[in-house]
Amino acid sequence: MAQAEHQEAFFTRAGDAFVPAAHARSWWAPGMMHGRLLGALAARTLEREHAAEGLHFTRLTVDLFRNAPMAPVRVETLRVRDGRRIRVVDATVHGANGVVARAAAVLLRRSEQPSGHVPATPPWDAPAPDELPAPREGAWTVWKFDEDNVPVNGERQGRGRRRAWLRESCELVAGEALSPFVRAALAADTASPLAHAGDAGLQFINADYTLCLSRLPLSDAIGLESTAHTSEDGVAVGHCTLHDTAGPIGYCMTTAVANSRPGR
Repeated sequence: MAQAEHQEAFFTRAGDAFVPAAHARSWWAPGMMHGRLLGALAARTLEREHAAEGLHFTRLTVDLFRNAPMAPVRVETLRVRDGRRIRVVDATVHGANGVVARAAAVLLRRSEQPSGHVPATPPWDAPAPDELPAPREGAWTVWKFDEDNVPVNGERQGRGRRRAWLRESCELVAGEALSPFVRAALAADTASPLAHAGDAGLQFINADYTLCLSRLPLSDAIGLESTAHTSEDGVAVGHCTLHDTAGPIGYCMTTAVANSRPGR
């Protein structure tokens, strides 16, 4: 798996705190940290403090309930339950203005796959990332296209299912390679714009996301396909299917609330 390469990581360590770089800023507001990075920091810390041989991170729920200013953050974790086949762990992300996010993860013990056939999500027909036109590049690389595999951009969102490949361009924390689980956590936040953007652009900001993985990604590129959206009275719910270059790996559900971008 290729490693992220960029001039600067999103965060550097300073004792038990993570100091954000300028490009950790959200595009919603200039003084706000990007929510996907808070979820990724929670995932990184949960994995480092609670992973174990034979246990698989099956679910990660991230609640993003307060804007985090561009200032150092800390992550605390707690092991809630430790059973023979399940481990449940929580994380709390603390910013300069108090608790800004929390996460809960479920780890399940791997075992022998049952016999028999269960109808399953098929692989998508999306081309590999490097077969698509040159993408938008920055702190992360994004290829966006529709269900006919035609590239889309901010002016053309497409009317059917939206699709994207994401590949990280820099480390989350300086000096640390991105694990497959953290890569998936970083990508999962993109389920919200894919599911909730309309012909007037993205006017919903996500309040949370729940990532469910049957396995970890094998490639450095993570694919998402929007598979549902409903909304009314300024409240939206939706979900995406996640893929790597070998096939589907799981799903991401997101809730969002109406929030026009500055200047609208």
